[in-house]
Amino acid sequence: MGLFGILLGLALLMWLAYRGWSILIMAPLAALVAAAISGEPLLAHWTQTFMSGAARFVAQWFPMFLLGGLFGKLMDDSGSIKSIARFLTERLGTHRTLLAVVLASAVVTYGGVSVFVAFFVLVPMADEMFRAANIPRRLMPATIGLGAFTFTMSVMPGTPSVNNAIPMPYFGTTTFAAPGLGIIASIIIFAFGMWWLARAEAAARRAGEGYVASAELDSTVDDRTREQAAATGGFDPAEIDHGKRSADEPPFILALLPLIVVIAVNFLMALFVLPRLDFSFLAEQRWGGVTIGAVAGVWAVVLALAAAILTVIIVNYRRLPSLRETLDAGANSSAVPILMIASLVGFGAVVGALPAFATVRDAVLDVPGGPLVSIIVSMNVLAGLTGTASGGMAIALNALGSDFMRLSTEYGIAPELMHRLTTISAGTLDALPHNGTVLLLLQISKLTHGESYLDMVMTVIVSVIISLAVVVVLASMFGSF
Repeated sequence: MGLFGILLGLALLMWLAYRGWSILIMAPLAALVAAAISGEPLLAHWTQTFMSGAARFVAQWFPMFLLGGLFGKLMDDSGSIKSIARFLTERLGTHRTLLAVVLASAVVTYGGVSVFVAFFVLVPMADEMFRAANIPRRLMPATIGLGAFTFTMSVMPGTPSVNNAIPMPYFGTTTFAAPGLGIIASIIIFAFGMWWLARAEAAARRAGEGYVASAELDSTVDDRTREQAAATGGFDPAEIDHGKRSADEPPFILALLPLIVVIAVNFLMALFVLPRLDFSFLAEQRWGGVTIGAVAGVWAVVLALAAAILTVIIVNYRRLPSLRETLDAGANSSAVPILMIASLVGFGAVVGALPAFATVRDAVLDVPGGPLVSIIVSMNVLAGLTGTASGGMAIALNALGSDFMRLSTEYGIAPELMHRLTTISAGTLDALPHNGTVLLLLQISKLTHGESYLDMVMTVIVSVIISLAVVVVLASMFGSF
C-alpha cells in the first residue's frame, strides 16, 4: 500500500498541476495522501518532514531568487531588455527575423534575466518583426522558446539560472560544470531549432501562409496561468506591471553591460577567487559543517547578480523613474516562485521519508545503464510530471542526491558530468503542455496550443533530447570535459 500511496500522490500532483491548482495547496495535499495510505502520522509529516524540507530549500536559495527578481525587474524598467532586443533585431533585419528573435531571447536570458520578464518585451517586438517579414505568428512561441528556455536555461556553462544552480550543492560544482559538453549541446539545440524554424517558415511560404493579425497584445495574465508559471521560474508574472518603466532606452552597450558583469563576475568568483581563499572555518558546526565546494557555486552566482544589480542602478539611475517601486516589485516577484518550488521539495521530502520509498529508490538506481541513465530517467520523469524543470530537479536531488553522488564516486564519474546531465535532462519533458512557461508564452502571444505547440515541441523538447543523446555518447567515450 505504501508504494500505491506514493504513486497516487504523484498522480494527484500531476493532475492538479495540469488543472491549474496552486502548488502551495496541492503539494502538501499530495504528500499527506501518500503518507495517509502508508499509515504514517499526518501532522508529524506535515509540520516536521514537509516543512523541514521546504524550509531548507528556502534557506538555501532565497538570496538567489531575491537577487534574480530584482535584477530582472531593474533590467525591464530601465529599458535595457528592450534596447538589447531592438539593437539585435534592427542589425539582423527582417530577412533574418527568426535568427534575430532567437538571439535576442538568448542574450537577455543567458545574462540572468528571468524568461518571464523577457517575454513581456520580446513578444511585442517579435510580433512587429513577424508582421514586417510576413511570417505566421504561430511560429513566434517556438522561436522565442528556442532562445529563452532551452540552452540558456540549463545547458550553456555559466548561465545563472535556477535550473543550472540547483545541482551545485549536491555535486560540489559550479554553473560552469562540464563546459565543453554544455557548449556542444547548446550548438546542437540551436542548430536543430533553427533548421526546424527555417523549414517551417519555408513550408508556410509555399502554402501562401503569412502574418495574420490577432487581438491586441497586452500584459494581462490570468490567475491560473500565473499560478502555473510562477512554479516554473524565479519571477511572479503578477509583478511585471508594478513599478515604473523608463520612457527611453539606454544605448546598447550600457544595456548589455550588466549582463556582461553577471557572466564575468560569476566566472571569476567560481573558478578563481573563491577557490583560492581560506574558508576552512565553514567546517565548524555553526556554519553547517560544509566545505567551500558545497557553497562556492551559489556564492558566485549571488555575488554576480549583486554586482549586476549595482551596475544597472548606477548606469541607469536617471532612467529608473521610481527606483523604490521597481525594487519592491522585483523583491515581491521572488516570493511566490520560491515558496512554490519549496512546496514541491517538501512533497519530495515526505515521499522520501516513507518506508516504501526504498523500493522506488532501488528501482531508479538499478535502471540498466548505470548512474548516468538513472539520473536521466529520474529527471525526465519528475520534470514531466510536475511540469517544472527546477521543481522536478529539486525533488529528485533532495531524495536521491546523496545516492547519485555516491554512485558517481563508485563508478568514477566526474561530478561535473552528473551536474550537466541533470540540468539537460530536467529541461526536456518539463515543457509538456501544462508547463507554466509554455502557458504564459502562449497567453502573452495570444496563441493556442493547437496553433503553436507542435513547433514548440520540436524547438524546445526534441532539440534538447537530441543534444542529451549526443552528450551521453560523448561522455561515455571521453568523460567530462
